[in-house]
Amino acid sequence: MPLSLRQTVCLSAVLGLCVLLALPGGHTGLDGDARFTLVVFILATYTWIATSVDDTYVALGAGLALTATGVISSETLFATLGDETVWLLICAFVLAAAVSKTGLAGRAAAWLVGGAGTVRQLTHLTTAGLVVTAFAVPATSGRAALALPVFLALAKALADRKRLVVMLALLFPTVILLSAVATLIGAGAHLITVGVLWEQTGEQLSFVTWLILGLPLAVVSSHLAAELVLLTTTRRADRTGPVRITTAQIQEHSDAPVSGPLTPPEARCLLLLGTVVLLWCSEPLHGVSPAVVALIGAVVAASPALGTVGLKDGLRTVPWPLLLFMAATMAMGIALSESGAADWLVGWVPGGASTPPWLFLAGVVVISTAAHLALQSRSARSSVLVPLVVAAAMSAGVNPVAAAFASTAAAGFCHTLPASAKPVALFADLPGTPTYTPRDLLRLSALLAPLTAALVLLFALAVWPLLGVPAHLETQP
Repeated sequence: MPLSLRQTVCLSAVLGLCVLLALPGGHTGLDGDARFTLVVFILATYTWIATSVDDTYVALGAGLALTATGVISSETLFATLGDETVWLLICAFVLAAAVSKTGLAGRAAAWLVGGAGTVRQLTHLTTAGLVVTAFAVPATSGRAALALPVFLALAKALADRKRLVVMLALLFPTVILLSAVATLIGAGAHLITVGVLWEQTGEQLSFVTWLILGLPLAVVSSHLAAELVLLTTTRRADRTGPVRITTAQIQEHSDAPVSGPLTPPEARCLLLLGTVVLLWCSEPLHGVSPAVVALIGAVVAASPALGTVGLKDGLRTVPWPLLLFMAATMAMGIALSESGAADWLVGWVPGGASTPPWLFLAGVVVISTAAHLALQSRSARSSVLVPLVVAAAMSAGVNPVAAAFASTAAAGFCHTLPASAKPVALFADLPGTPTYTPRDLLRLSALLAPLTAALVLLFALAVWPLLGVPAHLETQP
């Protein structure tokens, strides 16, 4: 397909930059490995932004190029796939498949929304339920698929109140995306962030640490966003009328019973899920790795006697391309760090150690919030931004954990266009059900983007220091 003038100019600029970097000499402090790593990084980033080539294919190609040229060893490349965070995600998907098969989600939905008597109650009860799903279903697209039947049931019950249906169509993906930061398994980008921090700083963000930092932000941002969605898509008259969602209406969209006593498989699955989450949250007490806990849970969930899903069926739900993407981009992060390329890039950032932490973090949050306009993949955004943010933070005297977490949290905003995120696209086109228009989405994002950025910055400067993660590196205990 012929390139447009703009595409030709951009490609020429990128290739010209790569040629300059590849030429020896003229790059103080850059050896051959660092120059080649920068070339691979720039080409991969350009391909992610400007082409339709699969993200995973690009990442694997970049990892292979770095390995074949000796920048990183083959052991380093393949070891990333065996990282315990990758195993945590695999096992979490098997557990999620077990939960989905039992129909517990339908019961939870009926229990939650059945208690709503007003539109505002329905909005915030739905929000609370969606936040909780971050602990049961990894990946935002999986949570969106699980929540879709619940939305369809609510849309049918509110069919005569079109504005409320549009409001819910915006509410579901908005909360799913913003609440992902609550837990380490909420998005693959989180695992990339943890890997980069470990490789570049030696800091290990545990499941509990992520929970302590992310859950308050997820709850506050989700409920503020819910209120914003409600106010921007409905009128006062729409919000004053009572609502009544019956169990029978939810049941129409669920194959499993949503009321009555729990069936034995549901009871076993609920007990297993509760035990796994409890063990994850109590890691400092027993010292068992979250990945090991998840593996135990997955084995039990797929066991012939106690399980509710076959192991083969559970493994089919695992997003293997995402895991390969994570492994390859972790290898890219290692190459950027060990070759000195990341430090060289950071040297071009103005300010350095003289930059106040609040100003540095504000820049990180703004760039990360806007990054979805160029990089649609949430994992790709973290793969590009986090290694540079961590290196720049250490040079500026900012706590790299606070900077990386702020970048990852801010990058969770991706609501501008239907194509910006899979949950947004899923709820944008539902045959037979009224949903939002691109104009509705733009109106919401114009208000939600600054709100999200300001909230992340507030947490980074005022809340996370109280939780043990200060903004300034020198004050870290």
